[in-house]
Amino acid sequence: MAERNYTRQLATIISIDAVGFSRLMGIDDELAVAAFEERRDIIADSCGAFGGRTFGDAGDSVMAEFGSPIEALRAAFDFQGRIVTLNASAAQDMRMPFRAGINTGDVIVREGRLYGDDVNIAARLQELAPHDGLAISETTWHHVKDKTTAEFTDLGEFMLKNIALPVRVLIAGRGGNGSAPMAPLAAMSSPLGQQKLAPKGPPAIAVLPFAGDGGDHDVGYMADGIAEDIIYGLSNTRWLSVIAKSSSFQFRDDSLGTRVIGNALGARYIVSGTLIRNGGQIRLNTSLADSSNGRLVWSQRFDRDLVDIFNLRDQIGSEIVSILDKEVDRAEQARTFQVPWESLETWQLVRRGRWHMNRRTRGDTEIALDFFEKAYREDPNSSAVLNELAWWYFWRAWLRFGDSGDLDKVEQYARKALLMDSLDARPHAHLGAIDIMRGEPRAAVEHLEEAIHINPSFAFASSAMGSARLLLGDAAGAIPFFLDAERLSPFDLYRFHNLGELAVAYSFVEDWPAAISIADRSLNLSPGYFYARFLKIGALMRSGRTDEARRELAIFTTRHPDFSDQRVRWIPFVDKAANEFLIGNFDAARSGK
Repeated sequence: MAERNYTRQLATIISIDAVGFSRLMGIDDELAVAAFEERRDIIADSCGAFGGRTFGDAGDSVMAEFGSPIEALRAAFDFQGRIVTLNASAAQDMRMPFRAGINTGDVIVREGRLYGDDVNIAARLQELAPHDGLAISETTWHHVKDKTTAEFTDLGEFMLKNIALPVRVLIAGRGGNGSAPMAPLAAMSSPLGQQKLAPKGPPAIAVLPFAGDGGDHDVGYMADGIAEDIIYGLSNTRWLSVIAKSSSFQFRDDSLGTRVIGNALGARYIVSGTLIRNGGQIRLNTSLADSSNGRLVWSQRFDRDLVDIFNLRDQIGSEIVSILDKEVDRAEQARTFQVPWESLETWQLVRRGRWHMNRRTRGDTEIALDFFEKAYREDPNSSAVLNELAWWYFWRAWLRFGDSGDLDKVEQYARKALLMDSLDARPHAHLGAIDIMRGEPRAAVEHLEEAIHINPSFAFASSAMGSARLLLGDAAGAIPFFLDAERLSPFDLYRFHNLGELAVAYSFVEDWPAAISIADRSLNLSPGYFYARFLKIGALMRSGRTDEARRELAIFTTRHPDFSDQRVRWIPFVDKAANEFLIGNFDAARSGK
């Protein structure tokens, strides 16, 4: 039998990491290395002063071992305080904060190095600590809670990477005359021993207060206002759970990181942003992160002229709400593939069905219906399920040029959805859409006005309102609604249809260059969309671009050999002269006149 050349012992481990080291290396690698080494020496000095030793330096990380948990805690407070003082004298972009994680447990010691799960736990805890902050395990907390003036904030249990059992995590802050722990976390502290259960149902999203850069109070107020508008708008999407402002706005300092904040709030998705004012313009940088893995899901920059603050808030807020709704939906669709289909909850069945619908093939559409119907069997009173069924039958009715049986089903599901949730914009929009298909645009306007009132970020409702006004003969009044839909959902899967409708509106106001350009954009998204090419051909003829119109006509004839004017005459314009106007434009290309 081989001789054992290691020992086991109880130890307290500190895992210490430099925050932003890679960024600093990109700015000035020699200066970054020098700064790290200076701070590493401080760490080693503090640890030695409190009876510990450093070991296992690797890159921008340091490990330290202590026999006493209380001495480990004191050492961590000491070196972090010294590093904060040192950073204060450095240039803003060259400051190097350190975060640390402490865990106490059984370790294997071999040739001066330490191994085991309890060493790995310390490393994972460090990832959850705030910049210049300290995260400790519940095990360490039991050893130090009555022997120090430090104050602790319980973040709850986390499943740490490659660690079999959940670990309860606390943030440690100096008490007494030292720096206090962050108030937001203290306010949200939960009793130890009380485990958070994984919530059922759709994920929650939290919008943190947006930072107003530059110390301008007006910018700060505007940043908060935009964040509040986003919270309000997301709550109107109905399928997402939105964390209340009173909770999420406690996290003005996002240095804790996405995973910690998400766990504290019970939110899978975190929205954050920074607003910068530069003269007569503002720039908003905003992002969506998945707190379960810390990954960035989406980010975007919005540049706007600062004219009417309230109108600007409405525009940016509604635009972001529409994008976030779709980005979270997309992320959750992908997540359902990590769950066996037989274990999917009702809302997950809806997301999986939406994934198939978005593929827009006949086979996927049928699979989508299977998922929606399974969800309906499990929960026939779910407004989310009822709305998806309404949309499915509306889409098929549109493909079938207004199949009355499908439209009846849309109405049936939409009206039941309204009974379940009268403040959901979707069933109002679906009822408006079937009124359009049935040739009743005036009735449609009432439903669509209600949908837009409930959810101003609902791009489908804006587009449908534009279509209703088109059918009523108000092309100029329709254009702003189509443009709103473009602004609210610039990457919408069905955007080709909205652009097609916008091309119609420009045709009626005889803005031929705009009609051609918009029809082209629709065709870029869906080359087989007959209506957009039909409109483009007519607009090219009216612009005198006869040769281009004939080339487009040849493509049209090849793609749509069974086309007849009846497909355009079916469109339910109140004034049938509108149908003939569009057909006349197209006929000019067919006749060569």
